[in-house]
Amino acid sequence: MSRSQRLLDLIQTMRRYRRPVSGKVLAEETGISIRTLYRDIATLQAQGAHIEGEPGLGYVLRPGFMLPPLMFTEEEIEALVLGSRWVAKQPDNRLSTAARDALNKIAAVLPDDLRESVDTSALLVGPGDGSATDGVDLADVRKAIRNERKLDITYRDGNGSQSSRLIWPFALGFFDKMRVIVAWCELRQDFRHFRTDRLSRLEATDIRYPKRRQVLLQEWRDAQGIAQPR
Repeated sequence: MSRSQRLLDLIQTMRRYRRPVSGKVLAEETGISIRTLYRDIATLQAQGAHIEGEPGLGYVLRPGFMLPPLMFTEEEIEALVLGSRWVAKQPDNRLSTAARDALNKIAAVLPDDLRESVDTSALLVGPGDGSATDGVDLADVRKAIRNERKLDITYRDGNGSQSSRLIWPFALGFFDKMRVIVAWCELRQDFRHFRTDRLSRLEATDIRYPKRRQVLLQEWRDAQGIAQPR
């Protein structure tokens, strides 16, 4: 276990206690020696942690303390790296650039040993087959979802029939070979899924749809029988 991981585990363990807890208990829960515990507490105090107490009396971490460089475990970093690399491969140029920028910002505040985990992660994202294309700018779709605005679209279904729709977009699904807008369709008066590669026209409107997108998302999940993610 890296030193950064060890310090993070100690902080997380101390957060579970509202009253002073003995060094022996903390050492046992974090799997380190009592001597290492005392040294780690001194290190955290030097970095600004509001840890009160002393040997024989116990220790307590006062609320409100955060250590930005130690916010992530090694597995959390692997998840962030893998997710960022996947998003960076998507055809949504703004989103892929944002993913790379976000990962660089995270790496910049990590301690050296965890920063190396970002650079040397063995979790790779394979290249796409190049077949996925979008007929519209996905940035416009994401903006409409964030602002809860209706979209005026022209859509071609699987049989090639074309129609104009006014939709309430509230989610955007990313798949390996397609992107799908999840929306309420005013024409069909029901939830519909629109593949972005079948859109020939998309116009943003200033019309706010009458429900909050969180409500629409929950109603769609209920209709689809999809459990709430945890």
